[in-house]
Amino acid sequence: MCYEIEAKLKVDSLAEVGRKLAEFGAEFLAEQLQSDFLFDDANAALTTTDRCLRLRRQSVGGDERFFLTYKGAKEESNFKKRQEIEIQVAEGDSTQKLLSALGYGKVMVIEKKRMLWKFGGCSVALDELPFLGGFVEIEGPDDESITEVQDKLGLDDLPHIPKSYAQLIKEQRTSNNA
Repeated sequence: MCYEIEAKLKVDSLAEVGRKLAEFGAEFLAEQLQSDFLFDDANAALTTTDRCLRLRRQSVGGDERFFLTYKGAKEESNFKKRQEIEIQVAEGDSTQKLLSALGYGKVMVIEKKRMLWKFGGCSVALDELPFLGGFVEIEGPDDESITEVQDKLGLDDLPHIPKSYAQLIKEQRTSNNA
């Protein structure tokens, strides 16, 4: 079974974290533009059980790729840990039609700019989202590796955010409409 283990941290300056990564000799992998299309059925069976079905359009330079991902409910852990199954698909339109035929409709689209680095055995994503700001996601093989990278980057005093970007966006929309 494949698992995603990550720490998500809200930061004031992605540029500062990027400078630290460069100073430590981290490997810069790519600048990506991501559009995440989230799907659920009419009863919100996935959302209400803390699961996710996502189709991601990822653009790097002129290259565009699509990934279909299922994420299970979060498990007890110091970090955000959940089952993750991801496959690359040939194109987005047919995949959306397939999901629709299976009873899943698009419930949200999340756009973000991601700068992806490799450091200390972990993937470090510097994410910029409209209206939410900057976040660092440190994904690694285990809690110890993630903690070590977080400490080296001087982010050890920041609280972990267990919520998904979709949850954060919904909360922001609710507070703006109140």
